[in-house]
Amino acid sequence: MADDHDDVSRRGERPAYTLYRSKPRGLRERLRGEDADLDELREGGSGEPGGPRRRLRLGRSGRGRAALTPRRVLKWVVLAVVAWLALSLVLFLVSAQIEQGKVSSAAKAELRSAGFPVTSANTILLLGSDARPQGSKEPGADVGGPSRSDTIMLWRVGGGHAARLSIPRDTVVNIPGHGLAKINAAYAYGGAALSIRTIEQYLGIPVNHLIEVSFENFPKLIDALGGVDVTTGRVCSEISGGARNGGWTLNLQPGTHHLDGRDALVLARTRKNSCNPAENDLTRAKRQQQILSAMKGSLLSPTSFFRLPWISWYAPKAMQTDMGGATLLGFFAAAAASGSPPVEVLRPSAFVTLPDGESALQVSPAEKQAAVQRFLNG
Repeated sequence: MADDHDDVSRRGERPAYTLYRSKPRGLRERLRGEDADLDELREGGSGEPGGPRRRLRLGRSGRGRAALTPRRVLKWVVLAVVAWLALSLVLFLVSAQIEQGKVSSAAKAELRSAGFPVTSANTILLLGSDARPQGSKEPGADVGGPSRSDTIMLWRVGGGHAARLSIPRDTVVNIPGHGLAKINAAYAYGGAALSIRTIEQYLGIPVNHLIEVSFENFPKLIDALGGVDVTTGRVCSEISGGARNGGWTLNLQPGTHHLDGRDALVLARTRKNSCNPAENDLTRAKRQQQILSAMKGSLLSPTSFFRLPWISWYAPKAMQTDMGGATLLGFFAAAAASGSPPVEVLRPSAFVTLPDGESALQVSPAEKQAAVQRFLNG
């Protein structure tokens, strides 16, 4: 080609050139050019093969925004779950701290120290009073007077233990400073402090913590759990004079029932079942343990996660306890991990008549000793 060019130059002729003209870029071409630039950016920014791939989408403002990927969705879900749990924990600790100050110093002085409930065996005394509201027309109700303990239950959890023992309220015991009487009278004579002292003396079991059930807030906790499922026989019950007297009425057919807080409380307090007169205080003690197991089942159900902040707030409010937030949380964790222990009720062997003429239940020493051993080894 160099020779041809020299020949043309010697002849004085102008070399032939090919002229290429570019026409102006229209809007469509410009957009295509921008798309090409974006494709290059997506492939690595420099167009070099093997460069890091960074997928971007430009918003109206022109700034980069990360694409929605499964990994990013999972990250936000995990953050939301952690935030939900953190909120529930804070509500629980605040509520527990408020309620802790409501237990009397005398009751706290009667309790024995123990390790953390998750890792060490702890015995918790649950008490519920039979206080009636003002205006109740229930026969025999001592409205406004000192209340007796309607529920007496020992619960042992932690360190691999799981046991519950209910004591019938009419069990005859020696109440320090008052002599022979029904065990529920200890609460009327000296509150939770005397109840703790009486139970420790009667059974020889040290009590580490106290829970006094609040009948006012107990239904709110059940409702926060979404209710409980309880299987019963025929139940016809009237508490505090029944609905016609400002109290509560419960009517259940045999079968499994989903109970709200109000009905669960009525069932827990039912002592006289007019549809089954053979039932007694032993039956009520079994029902109370059954309701506790049902509450635990509701707490461990998947749907309770969405109710967790409400459960966390009302759980401490449903009780008055010496346990602070961390210890109470440990108790619930230990109770949840311990499974559902069998229903255990201290069984009487005879009826006795007290000096005031009341009939009470007497438990034989052999039965008491066997029940205590099962409880401590459970």
